[in-house]
Amino acid sequence: MNLRFSNKAISGILTVVPAREVAFEQEMANYNFSPAKCLKLKLAMGYGKHRIVAGDACASDLCVRGLTALFDRGLLKKDEIDALILVTQSPDHFMPPTSNIIQGRLGLKRDLLCLDICQGCAGFVIGLVEAFMLLEQEAIRKVVLLNADVLSRRVSPRDRNSFPLIGDAASVTIVEKDPSGGPIHANLKMDGSQADALMIPAGGFRCPSSPETARLEEDENGNFRAKDHLVMKGDAVFNFVQTEVPPMIAGLMNAAGADPGSVDYFMFHQPNRFMLRKLADKMQVGYEKMPSNIVENFGNSSGVTIPLAVTFNAGERLLRERLKICLAGFGVGLTWASILMNVGPLAFCEMIEYD
Repeated sequence: MNLRFSNKAISGILTVVPAREVAFEQEMANYNFSPAKCLKLKLAMGYGKHRIVAGDACASDLCVRGLTALFDRGLLKKDEIDALILVTQSPDHFMPPTSNIIQGRLGLKRDLLCLDICQGCAGFVIGLVEAFMLLEQEAIRKVVLLNADVLSRRVSPRDRNSFPLIGDAASVTIVEKDPSGGPIHANLKMDGSQADALMIPAGGFRCPSSPETARLEEDENGNFRAKDHLVMKGDAVFNFVQTEVPPMIAGLMNAAGADPGSVDYFMFHQPNRFMLRKLADKMQVGYEKMPSNIVENFGNSSGVTIPLAVTFNAGERLLRERLKICLAGFGVGLTWASILMNVGPLAFCEMIEYD
């Protein structure tokens, strides 16, 4: 599905990462693998260190930290916000919506649309599409897009396929009307027939959590996880990304009438360095244009890896320059989506910590 928007722009991006940083070597003893094999895995996948929340910190806590920082610095005013979108797979509760909880904690106005979207790896892009659609309304002038996940709390520490790469993070993106914003092109696709490629089997109404779903079981590769934990079919996800993402981006460029060589950055979701570099090779995009350094420094925080890639790799440039950026997410759902748009100069584009 191809979409087109105009007269809209991103005016600021703030990312929030937990202060707690854990190195791969600190966790190797948890894996049913020799130290030598663990270090070989680290080298191949690009593992380094990841940021994970402490205690019972939730997605709303990271979002409130980010929004409060913007309010305190005068970069955002509470009464300016007309819509609050939260994209998360790890809500505080089944009900009420976590976006409503955030609105209440911060004392935001009642004349405000709060909306939760359950999306993962492509969630940041899906959230932007929703923000652009809301801005078509005369009454909505400024949308705050929140993207947050604390999935480390639902990944087995003894699963070397998933735990070394998982990370927790949040982002706050301001999206507003801008007559000089230029055209925005988007492309999105879904395939629920492969939904089990990335899944937490238990915990919902289909399979409620119980002592049985919390019991660790060993898989054929020596990983220990329970039904309450994330399970990823690595080969299926890798093949999906390599097969579906390049034609999606080609279709996006064709619809926009754009030359891939004119794109300053391909800021993509980052499952791990290995997968992203293979994708860059297939698309014939230089590594400098498609950064792959988020997982090794912060971990895979699902869709939040996209704004993290922006603030970490282009934060300074976007404060003073206007760049053509292709944003793309792909994974859980299965869902894959992309956007081509001009970004910058921004009022802010930075990263802060959550203590």
